[in-house]
Amino acid sequence: MSCIIRQSRTALRPSLLTISYLHPTTTRSFSFTARKTIEAGRTQHASTALKTNVREREEQSGVSVKVVGEEVKGAEGAHYQDKVPMAVNTLSDMTRTGAWTMMNPIYTEEDLNTVQVVHRTPVTIGDKAAHGTVKFLRACFDFFTGYRDEHIPAEVLAQRPIPIKELRQKGLLLSDNNWLLRVILLESIAGVPGMVGGTLRHLRSLRLLRRDGGWIHTLLEEAENERMHLLTFMTISQPTIFTRALVLAAQGVFYNAFFLTYLVSPKTAHRFVGALEEEAVRTYTHCIADLEAGLIPEWTDVPAPKIAIDYWRLPESATLLDVIRAVRADEATHRFVNHSLADLDQKRDFNPFALMEASAEIRGTKYGFTREESAEFARQSHEKMVAEVRKLEAPAT
Repeated sequence: MSCIIRQSRTALRPSLLTISYLHPTTTRSFSFTARKTIEAGRTQHASTALKTNVREREEQSGVSVKVVGEEVKGAEGAHYQDKVPMAVNTLSDMTRTGAWTMMNPIYTEEDLNTVQVVHRTPVTIGDKAAHGTVKFLRACFDFFTGYRDEHIPAEVLAQRPIPIKELRQKGLLLSDNNWLLRVILLESIAGVPGMVGGTLRHLRSLRLLRRDGGWIHTLLEEAENERMHLLTFMTISQPTIFTRALVLAAQGVFYNAFFLTYLVSPKTAHRFVGALEEEAVRTYTHCIADLEAGLIPEWTDVPAPKIAIDYWRLPESATLLDVIRAVRADEATHRFVNHSLADLDQKRDFNPFALMEASAEIRGTKYGFTREESAEFARQSHEKMVAEVRKLEAPAT
């Protein structure tokens, strides 16, 4: 099992030593002290209230029955002091320059190959509304960017040279500039939901004087991850004034629309994001196929930007294709997480991914967990954390 050992810039102390497992599951960073608290601390109440009398009233009224993550201690995630600023990757001797303060998945080649295009069939009225809205926005977006979700026939790809210019003139193939426009617009929108959801849940926690159950961290991590996608693609080519104006207009409309949606129905909002990420995975899969087929010659063998090498811990020899594959894996993670969160009780359930991420294979091949699966995953995550604490604290023989 591969791992990264993180330590502080100053003297290494046991309380600051943290371990993050990258495969088969990604574990949140916890200090030994925090891990002791997880194992030895008092059992987590089903209520997210801080006051004992409030928890007792909820338990007596039956509110606390069958809450996802209720048996998990430390479901809020790690304290920021348990996460240290400098990361030393024991798997590589590469120099790292980025001080990324939020967790992001690091992928192996096998992880990247597991990502599939999957779809969740809408069930409830809210599901159908979210799915229909995404389909409508996707159709408008495709028309505006000249995108056609069609594959070039094999006989055309067999021609040497491939008639790329002719295919682009017929609208059957996107140019590198059109791909970049599409990706920048997509990522500038995709970075909004996590920040909106995290902000509203943060304000709710402050307003009600209650704990959040680990949702805020995951949503803010998603927002930063999408922003890193945008910053990465901007290193390829700077957007034009027209593109910047589109981003400004789209963000202004989408932020307010999603803000109101999350206020009214967080479940529908998460389902919308899950459906949106389904389309993102589909788009990046198409882009990867075109790039591998030599249909975007401008991007062939282009070195990966330094920011991408640093963020995803890619090898120095990585190319733009490797970056896009990592971005697609991130989108599959957001698809999985948001569909899973949409199935939870938005006010009572804990975030099942606060302690540990599901494996890359699960995130890449499933659209999400059901509420029952989330509860079981939270329980198993807690047991693994406890076992790891005991293993680390066992006397050396």
